[in-house]
This record gives sequence, structure tokens and C-alpha cells, in this order.
Amino acid sequence: MSVNKDIKRVTVHTLKSMKEKGEPISMLTAYDFSMARILDEAGIEVLLVGDSASNVMAGHETTLPITLDQMIYHASSVIRAIQRALVVVDLPFGTYQGNSRKALASAIRIMKESGAHAVKLEGGYAVQNSIRRILKAGVPVMGHLGLMPQSIYKFGTYVVRAKEEQEAEQLRSDAKLLEEIGCFAIVLEKIPGELAKEVAKSVSIPIIGIGAGPDVDGQVLVTHDMLGITKEFRPRFLRIYTDLYEQITNATHQYIKDVKSRDFPNEKEAY
Repeated sequence: MSVNKDIKRVTVHTLKSMKEKGEPISMLTAYDFSMARILDEAGIEVLLVGDSASNVMAGHETTLPITLDQMIYHASSVIRAIQRALVVVDLPFGTYQGNSRKALASAIRIMKESGAHAVKLEGGYAVQNSIRRILKAGVPVMGHLGLMPQSIYKFGTYVVRAKEEQEAEQLRSDAKLLEEIGCFAIVLEKIPGELAKEVAKSVSIPIIGIGAGPDVDGQVLVTHDMLGITKEFRPRFLRIYTDLYEQITNATHQYIKDVKSRDFPNEKEAY
């Protein structure tokens, strides 16, 4: 494991330097203080306060229902926990599309009220005005191309994107545009590995993959998926590092058993 402990604070410049040196970037999601503190102390470079909180924290089917206020709440909780990681916050659906003034207001609220370090939003050419306005205000922006969960009702499915040449060419063009505009990194979600490799080589900013193969500059997963807390989500790109669902279930069963048998609390656990 290569965790650069010499870096006291990970910044957008740190990530670009890591790409230049060929050091892969590690990124996971976080939505609360306790988990964020564990991940930060473990040495993760980037924590994404993802709108996936809509799914794993609130139980919604899609990411669309989560609000800006709720994202700020989650981001604030994460910020209070971290000492080292770069914290990026998703702009939720409806807070930036089609209205660059609203996009800037949304980004400023996140930065001011949560203390986050950057924002992320989905799309390329179609949302460039929003990205430009946010960047002009001095807020770092991470892009997101490929499968875009906020557009699920447009796509109709979560299948691999950009398999056809027309969509692949649009993705290449969007990646170049996001680099030129000034985004500091781009997440590529669920696209062919060869295309992701090509894009990573064609731009100077870090490309973070999720279901985009090994030949990019870093990887991101939803922490609840990686830790085996969620049971329904098992895509090919997901590697499960432990089964917390089973461990928590077993611990709960034992707790119930100890309470029922009056084994807990014992004399040493009483005052």
C-alpha cells in the first residue's frame, strides 16, 4: 500500500501531481462524521459526498430526490471529521442544469455552509455555462461523464455508456472541453476500459474511474458497496472488501441474545 503520509492536506494540485508521477488516486464516498473520520485516518486521498446518499442513506431508488440542504448537511458532517482528505460534494439534481446563476448560488452555498473544498456535477457541453460561472467564482469543479445517474430517466437504464462510436466521440469531446474550461478532474462512470484509457491519456487532469477499467488515474467506489453493507447492488466493477452486513447482523443477533438472557450487562458493566 502506498499512502503518502507526507502530504498534510490533499489539494487539487496534489491530484494533478499524482497523475504526473503515475501514482493512482484513491477516492471513496462519505456521508457522515464517523465513517469520514475512519476513511480519512486510513489515508484516502479524496472523499466524495455523493448524491448516492439518496440511495444508501435515505433509501431512494435514484439520486434525484436528495436536496441541496440535505447535501450540505452530509457535507458538513464529513468536513468536521477530516484532517487530510480533499472533500468534493455533488451538486444535486435540479441545482445547476439550465441555469448558471442558480448553479453558482448552489455551489456557493455548499462551500460556505459546509466548508467543502470542491463541487462535482454531471455533464459536459450541456452544462458548460454553469461550470464556467462556478469556476470564475473560484470554486474548484470536478466533472462527471459516462453513466450519469441524475439522467437515469433519460437513459432508462444503468447499462454501460459510450459503447457506440457517436456517444464515445461525444465523451471524448466533453472531456477535452471540461479540461479546457478548468475542471481539476473528471469521474468516468461505467464506460469501456479502452475508451477510458484513451481519455486519461488525452487530458492533463486526473481521470477517476468507476467501472471504467484499470488504465485511469484513480478509482472511486461507494463506501457502503465496497464494505458489503448494501446487498442489492452487485455490478461487475464492484470489489467487496469485507461483509459488514453479515458482521453487523451477527453482532446484533448476539446483542439480542445477551439482553434476552440477562447476560448483558454483567456486574463489571454496571455502576
